[in-house]
Amino acid sequence: MDLDDGSDVVMHDGDVLDSTENYTQATGTSLGSAIKAEHDSRGRIPRPNTLKSVTPALKGAGKKMHSLDLNPGIDVPRPPKFSQLPYATAQTGLVYDVRMRFHVESIPSENDVHPEDPRRIHAIFEAFVHAGLAWREGSEGPSNYYMGRIDTRKVTKDEVRLVHTERHWDWVQSLSTKTAEELVDELQHPGEYRQMDSVYLSPSTPYCAALSAGGAIEACRAILLGKVKNVFAVIRPPGHHAEREDVKGFCFYDNVSIATKACQREFGQRCRKVFILDWDVHHGNGIQQANYDDPNVLYISLHVHQEGRFYPEKSYRDRREPYGDLLHCGEGAGLSTNVNIPWRHAGMGDADYIYAFQQIVMPIATEFDPDLVIIAAGFDAAEGDMLGGCHVTPAGYAHMTHMLMSLAKGRVAVCLEGGYNLDSIARSACAVGKTLMGEPPDRLETFSPTRSGVDDVNMVVRQQSKFWSSLYPKDMSARLAGPLQGERMHDLVRKWQATTLWEEHEMSPLFIHKEKLSKSFDNQVLATPNYTEERPLLVIMHDPPEVLASPDPRTGKIELHNTWLTDIVKTYVNWAVEQGFAVIDVNLPKHVTSDDDAQKHEEVDEVLHRTVEATHLLTYLWDNYIELNDSSHVFLMGTNTGHGAIINFIKANEERAQDRLSKAISFVEDVPLQSCKSPTNDQLQSWYYGASLVFVANEHGFWHSEFARKSRKRFGRLEKSEENTISDMLVANRKAVTDLLLRETEKWRSQRPVGDDEEMAGVSAALPEPVQRGLPPVGNFALSPRGKAISNGNFTSPNGRQARSPRIGSPSKAAPPIANSVLSPRQRPS
Repeated sequence: MDLDDGSDVVMHDGDVLDSTENYTQATGTSLGSAIKAEHDSRGRIPRPNTLKSVTPALKGAGKKMHSLDLNPGIDVPRPPKFSQLPYATAQTGLVYDVRMRFHVESIPSENDVHPEDPRRIHAIFEAFVHAGLAWREGSEGPSNYYMGRIDTRKVTKDEVRLVHTERHWDWVQSLSTKTAEELVDELQHPGEYRQMDSVYLSPSTPYCAALSAGGAIEACRAILLGKVKNVFAVIRPPGHHAEREDVKGFCFYDNVSIATKACQREFGQRCRKVFILDWDVHHGNGIQQANYDDPNVLYISLHVHQEGRFYPEKSYRDRREPYGDLLHCGEGAGLSTNVNIPWRHAGMGDADYIYAFQQIVMPIATEFDPDLVIIAAGFDAAEGDMLGGCHVTPAGYAHMTHMLMSLAKGRVAVCLEGGYNLDSIARSACAVGKTLMGEPPDRLETFSPTRSGVDDVNMVVRQQSKFWSSLYPKDMSARLAGPLQGERMHDLVRKWQATTLWEEHEMSPLFIHKEKLSKSFDNQVLATPNYTEERPLLVIMHDPPEVLASPDPRTGKIELHNTWLTDIVKTYVNWAVEQGFAVIDVNLPKHVTSDDDAQKHEEVDEVLHRTVEATHLLTYLWDNYIELNDSSHVFLMGTNTGHGAIINFIKANEERAQDRLSKAISFVEDVPLQSCKSPTNDQLQSWYYGASLVFVANEHGFWHSEFARKSRKRFGRLEKSEENTISDMLVANRKAVTDLLLRETEKWRSQRPVGDDEEMAGVSAALPEPVQRGLPPVGNFALSPRGKAISNGNFTSPNGRQARSPRIGSPSKAAPPIANSVLSPRQRPS
């Protein structure tokens, strides 16, 4: 049979073994359907010795097939093994045609095997056979019942044009007439790029791509015709990257979208709504494009995105912006039916995917109520895949399949996409096949999603809650954009902190010259009035206080009586003041509120950006406040980004830091642990090791790296904390820090005179618990208009003196020398 003729391709179990399994190129053997046979005395159908075609050729849409014959010798339902437990007569279908392996590299490399290996589908079929899911002559398995084999065929031009352009079809067909040498330099769009986007070409490519798309169609048709309950289509080349007029990412025809459109056209109301779930590790840009404005096709994709740095992002011929982010929700009538779940990091596992299914996939899919479910089943997120870098196990895939089988009365078609580790795809596909046939999934090993996975899922929930009634909590931005006009709590909390620290310790804001001063920087740097004196100075650069809340599970509303503020850093400030230390308290906001705040949910600013900003701030403080004063000791203490700022400052100011800095103390929870290594000063890391104390969270990735196995001085004197959050670490290691500071200042404490500050605070070595005091009476101060300082009246300081509030500027003794800083307009002399 000529590969390019118009007849359909029919495959049977016997044909796989006897006719094509041992060939490496297309054959001219004509294959047909087997004739029906009578049952033997054991109730089984004998295998026919001759094959004869009795089924007319199928041409896709317009040719209704009223009977779909499975292999009569092998795949028809068998009598129940036990009369009291008759098994369901509806089988699981299997589409597999070995001739799809003919799509190979025209000039293969001896040392570089392409990931889209023809052996991919063979590995899956072999796994099915050995697991007893599929029959092959001479094979033995644990079950007498197998998947029903479904004949594939070539897709028609009319079907392809439901998704792709005629120009696209013509170009793919033209490949069959070109030589291997011509195909090496072949371009689909000459002049627009220099090489093809992650595809290889061969003369057999049009034939194999046609079989792959035709197999997806026949898989879905078999379900809708009631011949099988569900199907696994082991097809290649894959399709979810193929766009309207572009082959890319190993893909030529968008198999799943073609099958969707063809079945919608043929079956009408019986297949009006189709749900496509894409768990391939790459975003299915082709499927999204083909169905972006279709309200009857729900497309949900779980994929590694890395904020637009993971394929296929930045690979589009039209140079479009990142296409797989959570903001692409469909357009026109299809708005809401496109759901992207983009992972910001690789390495996601079972718990992350199951969490996404529980929070997003199943609620939306259930509300959509599809007539057919199609899984774009790429297995490149599986453990061991060289391209995906994720850790989904066979059990994870089985659980996802099991949940999807609860939709559309179990009408589920699984169509192979990516997956490039032969062992991983074989085991994963086999787990999915077993689940389709009714076997319960294996147990999962992990149940806790990663922190970034939870954040990614919650971001998508907030976005999609605008469209789906089943998703909670609802996004608040629409309400806040109206008359409510809220103010971000981190700004309010810092105002409260500034007022409290003023009341208790007369701490007031230090002037920080910034060309653009966001309201988030108001009161971020507070200092005790004695910071210029000859006494120990503790500079604390810390994250904002932690807020714990129990929101309403339906609306997400947070009630103040179910919200708690934990400010552990303040206990360190209290202790230092009682010991006679001067203190500069630096709050490092995780997000800087803009003057034109849109009142939408904002992610935490990038760690790198926050660290750079914190480094600039620390350098400014050192130049204008710390180095010019008479401090007997200088202690720098930082949490998370504060740690990075301290390291960056030391490396940029080696001599100055070694001359004045007494100790550098850090708490590191979930940011990179930085080393203090100088390219010009070999002694810096040894000095830093002696001057540092670095507490690292128990579950920080550092402890699993090669650096943890061999102590390196450039990381400082490391202590593995038993806790995993900054607040808990500050509590658990408080005594170690205070003991260190007491030892360092023992000589100063023994010689210092008792001053007014100690009389005021009282000397005590014990660290008090946080003291929560009320704000000043409302009549004594008034909130300013947004973005401006608060204008206060006078109120009494702790020692009974009349003083000004920190909100109207620093006392004169807290200001830096005029020669070393720039005064703000309101501080300049008239």
